[in-house]
Amino acid sequence: MVIVVFRSRLRPDADLAALEALGARMYELGTQMPGFVDYKEFAAEDGETLTLVEFETEAQLLAWRNHPEHLETQVRARAEFFSEYAITVCEPRRAYHFNQADGRVESLGGIPSG
Repeated sequence: MVIVVFRSRLRPDADLAALEALGARMYELGTQMPGFVDYKEFAAEDGETLTLVEFETEAQLLAWRNHPEHLETQVRARAEFFSEYAITVCEPRRAYHFNQADGRVESLGGIPSG
């Protein structure tokens, strides 16, 4: 599993309707990419947005990063929407899951829990 942590801030003059439409298209395209696992987005009170994207492998993530339409969107987003962003790509060392119903903590996806 490969996880992308995308932290961003918008320009004060960003066209939010245009950004939403572009984001919807990228979500549609990204979720159809081989190896896509999950996407979550969170907004902080200070205006920062945190986006988490998971792919099964680094190669599949790179295919998404280098998709022609995604590359065009990256250029447009820097020119029109973002005042700043930071991207961190991670591979989990350990992963755990707790389920209240059975009270057990288990490792996830073959990733050691200890």
